[in-house]
Amino acid sequence: MSANIDDVPIEVSKVFDTILVLDFGSQYSHLITRRLREFNVYAEMLPCTQKIAELSWKPKGIILSGGPYSVYAEDAPHVDHDIFKLGVPILGVARGDKREYGPATLNVEDPECALFKGVDHSQVWMSHGDKLHALPTGFKVVATSDNSPFCGISNESKKLLKNFAVDICQAKTNWSMENFIDTEIARIKKLVGPTAEVIGAVSGGVDSTVGAKIMKEAIGDRFHAIYVDNGVMRKNETESVKKTLDEGLGINLTVVDAGDLFLGRLKGVTDPEKKRKIIGNTFIHVFEEEAAKIKPRDGSEIEYLLQGTLRYEIELIEPLRELFKDEVRHLGELLGVPEDLVWRHPFPGPGLAIRVLGEVTKEQVKIAREADAIFIEEIKKAGLYRQISQAFAALLPVKSVGVMGDQRTYEQVIALRAIETLDFMTADWFIFEAAFLKKVASRIVNEVDGVARVTYDITSKPPATVEWE
Repeated sequence: MSANIDDVPIEVSKVFDTILVLDFGSQYSHLITRRLREFNVYAEMLPCTQKIAELSWKPKGIILSGGPYSVYAEDAPHVDHDIFKLGVPILGVARGDKREYGPATLNVEDPECALFKGVDHSQVWMSHGDKLHALPTGFKVVATSDNSPFCGISNESKKLLKNFAVDICQAKTNWSMENFIDTEIARIKKLVGPTAEVIGAVSGGVDSTVGAKIMKEAIGDRFHAIYVDNGVMRKNETESVKKTLDEGLGINLTVVDAGDLFLGRLKGVTDPEKKRKIIGNTFIHVFEEEAAKIKPRDGSEIEYLLQGTLRYEIELIEPLRELFKDEVRHLGELLGVPEDLVWRHPFPGPGLAIRVLGEVTKEQVKIAREADAIFIEEIKKAGLYRQISQAFAALLPVKSVGVMGDQRTYEQVIALRAIETLDFMTADWFIFEAAFLKKVASRIVNEVDGVARVTYDITSKPPATVEWE
């Protein structure tokens, strides 16, 4: 699919046939949207209160997600009634005071219904509260469960959703990262024009790197990337960013060493929220100061900023705004971003400052950084990195008695954390073999000065969060 610049609209939803998912707060809204995209139908999720008149595009179909509210609750959200005037298919999912949780049998009552094509009587999982007592005029029953005589959702959700999107809504199955690249590059060229220049912050993470690469493909050296070393990055992070973005991907990169400034402002601060605020505000200050030094070749001003929330009076470009993380990774692979970076674990914006519990000093950061590097190195050696969603070492604000040689020591404690998750809303701790943990603990205690004890965090989310701070 090759896009002509003059013909490309600004919104993705105008390029691809789109199923609109209206979110009532269901835990499955994101999953429904992702499932649709998995079989190449573009879907976009918006709040259930979205006014249809404010959309500049018409969906091929609409899915109403479930939600935690009973329809009888005073504060229950309501959909814009204009959706029923669009003349497009509408699928309602799991809106329901008759409680039905756990396994149930779905009975397909109308085998001719296109929605349930290929879906037989099957075991399903129910999670809803309201029960429909009567159907509106013109409606008929196509499926039931024991407690819901009007029912229609199953574990075979992929099949059902595809029937709805493709067979009923007639949406084209042309959503792919290959097509997205062509369309997005053309969109950026049209938006930016032939002379305007763009700046953007990069961190060495997946999102910012892929975003920078697609900007490079679209406008070349008119895109200026700025990387701020805040002094609390992972081991060899700055060198890796230089090598990958500048040398490997050919991106116009400026590197700013501001570690002393950040650490100076963090001196004596132990409250994690204050740490986050200081780092965020300092980053904005440094980025804006550096951005002001960049002068376009024609003497004009920088006109665009690549995705961010900085205090900048210029227009924002967000090429990855509509993508899920797995789509961003696939896009990165197609754009030639190195595999080890595409599949890199998430790293928090405040960096190691929230993995050093208590005051953040150069010495404390160094301990956390070295322990983290050993942990990640051993995970990669064991071939486990891609199985784990996120892993890191945190330095705890306590000391513990140890024995090294013939002497007793009183030094610090490292906590290791590794989790598995699909969406980071919930997470389980990763189960390592005891021998692996023994090896990692031994290396950290022997190779990292100042550490006397290593623990492994086996708390799921909830009740814990992924990060310690």
